[in-house]
Amino acid sequence: MENKLSKRLWFNILLFNLMGLIAWNVENMYFNTFLYNSVYAGASAEAIAGTMAPTTAISRMVAISAITAVLTTFIMGTLSDKMRKRKVFISVGYIAWGIITALFGFITRDNIASLFGLSDAATVLTVTVWAVIIMDAIMTFMGSTSNDSVFNAWVTEVTTPSTRPKVETAFTFIGFISMVIVMGIGSFAQSGAISYQVFFLALGAVVAVCGVVGLFLLEDPEPKVQADNLAKSSYWSDLFYGFRPSVISGNSRLYLTLASVGLYNIAIQVFFPYLFVYLQYVVLPANEGINFLTAGVIIPAVLVILFLVAGIVILMKVSGKNKAYGLIPAVILLVIGLFILSRTTNLVGVLIGVGPTLIGYVVLMILFNAAVRDFIPVGKEGLFQGIRMIFVVLIPMVVGPVMGDIACRNSAVTYMNEYGVETIVPSSSMFLYSCIFAVLVFIPLGFLIKKGFEVKEVKHSRR
Repeated sequence: MENKLSKRLWFNILLFNLMGLIAWNVENMYFNTFLYNSVYAGASAEAIAGTMAPTTAISRMVAISAITAVLTTFIMGTLSDKMRKRKVFISVGYIAWGIITALFGFITRDNIASLFGLSDAATVLTVTVWAVIIMDAIMTFMGSTSNDSVFNAWVTEVTTPSTRPKVETAFTFIGFISMVIVMGIGSFAQSGAISYQVFFLALGAVVAVCGVVGLFLLEDPEPKVQADNLAKSSYWSDLFYGFRPSVISGNSRLYLTLASVGLYNIAIQVFFPYLFVYLQYVVLPANEGINFLTAGVIIPAVLVILFLVAGIVILMKVSGKNKAYGLIPAVILLVIGLFILSRTTNLVGVLIGVGPTLIGYVVLMILFNAAVRDFIPVGKEGLFQGIRMIFVVLIPMVVGPVMGDIACRNSAVTYMNEYGVETIVPSSSMFLYSCIFAVLVFIPLGFLIKKGFEVKEVKHSRR
């Protein structure tokens, strides 16, 4: 059994993962600040009072995006399984994905007012907010088609249980790289150094170029099952395949893994949509006047980085013998980190909380994602992407942001912007809500550990 991936395959896996994560990070991290710093910025108190609060707008945008993502993944994942044309779905999808991302830069209150002939300030703001939400749903359709459903199915097809932990580990570090890239450029847009239009155009362009590259470099993998077997069932039957009771009971480890994934992702989504607004309007003002280049800040930051790297390496090493050895400590660390973050806005305290939170999140993501790929039945890779998205996206991104919005509104933390308008901002209480959901991960994880993680290798053709 070959346990190595070719250089070309590694290049394609890493390139499309990086570009996909850049696009998703633009949406997940900066559409929210775009609403705060561009769409709502400069609006009168009367206009804001006449529409939804910014945190509510974020919650609704995330929820609608999640629903779109899951429906798209079911429809397009099943279709790509039937057609066996992964390359076309991925490449063309990335091109369209990048173009839609670039178009966000043209959404302004002035443009919306001119386009629809509106004059009332509250109506203009409301329509502009909904324009962002609708465009986000369209972008999500493109991204979920090309990345969530088809690219993920393709990666599952061209990897094996022995290579998947390596691929998922690489994906995790690429995730950090993509965040650094997006945050590096996005910080200029957030501070006003460059316009959001330039920000969206630049990152949308690189995603679209990646899709063009895929037309020449990607290849469809050889199917692991015979073509006549693929044609036996109907499209509509396959669309609901993962909901059959017999399929659920026959793949109980997969569904227990997905339940665990759903709970820890809810914990993350309670605070993540509001995180950069929280940092900008709560953490930084609370630490105003602190010199970031002093030993009191640099030393804790360095220690957190060392703790982060060491923790991930150690847990991944012990999980090689049994995934439970890595998963249990990871959940504990995630809970501890979130609790610390809920108790302080002091910079050093935040740094201390970030360490265990990130270790727990990273290890859980690597091990659970690898387990999901291991437990998906051979030849059904596309059919199960929609089921996966219910637990990775739909439930977390509907439940999590709503809980975060409740936490923020109950705390009633506000700031006075430069236009003299008081606006609700996220608060540290959202991390306590997040902590509760993280504890719940132990329930499905306990049943999963009893069943074990062992799987058989399946030989296949790699490209």
